[in-house]
Amino acid sequence: MKIGYHWLSGTRGSPETVSSLMEPKVPLLGMYVNNGIKSVHPHIPAVTRFAPSPTGYLHLGSLRTALYNYLLARNTNGKFILRLEDTDQTRLVAGAEKNIYDTLKWCGIQPDEGPVQGGIHAPYRQSERKHIYKEYADQLVAQGKAYHCYCSKERLGDLRESAMKLKPPTTVTYDRKCFHSHSQTSDEQPVIRFKSPEKYDKINDVVHGILDLQPQYNSEDRRYDDFVILKSDGLPTYHFANIVDDHLMGITHVIRGEEWLTSTPKHQALYQAFGWTPPEFVHIPLLTSLKDKKLSKRDGIMGVLSMSDKVLPEALINFVALFGWSPPRPSPGESVSEVMSMDELVEKFSLDGLTRGNAKVSNAKLYYFNKEHLHRLAKVDEKVVELAETYDLTDDTEYMARVLKKLLPSMSSLDEINNYKYLFTIPDYNTSNAPPNCKAVLMRYAELEYNVEELIKEFKKKEVFQSIRFALSNGAPGLAIPEIIDLLTLEETKKRVSTCIKKL
Repeated sequence: MKIGYHWLSGTRGSPETVSSLMEPKVPLLGMYVNNGIKSVHPHIPAVTRFAPSPTGYLHLGSLRTALYNYLLARNTNGKFILRLEDTDQTRLVAGAEKNIYDTLKWCGIQPDEGPVQGGIHAPYRQSERKHIYKEYADQLVAQGKAYHCYCSKERLGDLRESAMKLKPPTTVTYDRKCFHSHSQTSDEQPVIRFKSPEKYDKINDVVHGILDLQPQYNSEDRRYDDFVILKSDGLPTYHFANIVDDHLMGITHVIRGEEWLTSTPKHQALYQAFGWTPPEFVHIPLLTSLKDKKLSKRDGIMGVLSMSDKVLPEALINFVALFGWSPPRPSPGESVSEVMSMDELVEKFSLDGLTRGNAKVSNAKLYYFNKEHLHRLAKVDEKVVELAETYDLTDDTEYMARVLKKLLPSMSSLDEINNYKYLFTIPDYNTSNAPPNCKAVLMRYAELEYNVEELIKEFKKKEVFQSIRFALSNGAPGLAIPEIIDLLTLEETKKRVSTCIKKL
């Protein structure tokens, strides 16, 4: 949240204060009655969009935004659009755009329109829509709702500095010099500023209800919230581009992070200036650690694809879906499973299930879901084969699938397979850790044609099993000895026993 904005009663606050300042008797946008139950979930096809900026790799917060927009579109038989907000050319990161496409594909989130798919609203990169934004910005200038500003960077810096020295200070800094003078005061290319209203209208948010978010002004030194809509290089600001694009693409619902709440009055004012109907706004809670701190890389805010060697995409999607949403209960008090596939999420998703308050991210919960989805996957042979093909421990996909079929029900993370490397190559025996009497046991084991029952008659049971396990896996725990032999085959078992005897 930006400092300097008032909530309903004129007091500043954090996102947690929003719900307490709602006007509960005012119906939410789009609210309708179904079987006597009030709902904010749309009863017509929703058109949603995910509009990331390719300034970094897609992380959990962005994935959740994409997922909620996708689920709403699919649940209502609507449309999901991918759009790239790449107008800040100085912050673009090499490979970030491809990462967005790869991440969404891995997660099973398929746009209906976008830079790759194309569509009737192309182009889908904002940097390629420059002429569109200029047309609409010029329209506002012609109507007196926006104006050219020639102020130098130095002057604007002085205005910001002086605004912060006011008592009370204000983040609204511009003095409307260029609106009143209409004269060029520097050699720099002008920007276009929106002429903001004296007071913003209340906004209506699906999650938070009616909110009155006003800039903090200083009455003795009046400044104006005349934000830039077109920069001097001809590219739009985020505030302007997303409004124009959302309107032209027919977006009905904007689902985004709670940090954009204080910008929403600006967006609504732009809609009003054009005479357009705004979409419904849905601001979802912040992601925090279990200690209520904003997520860092250590807490899991790193790129989503960096987790692909540890978790299934189904598990990650299931995990992320519950960051601010809960599935409906058949009846009050009745329990409901939180383990859901993408199809189940699409079926159950509803805006009525969105929650307020920060969403706490727990890696333990992620691996709980991963274990559950691995267990589900193990029951579908085709899925097991697909997963087997992602590993490079062996070229034998059929054998890899047999190993996974055995291990998946007990795994929590995909990289736990590294604990079973002995299933793919003969161990590098550490003879100093060999169990007592190991060589004698193994030699007799071979003489008895690998008959464990006969071997137990001559040696202690503990000696027998520890020695055989050492020969097969260098003593690694996990699978039962019969399971290891079944996977390796008797021929490979004989080879390992012989190799181990020589090492000993």
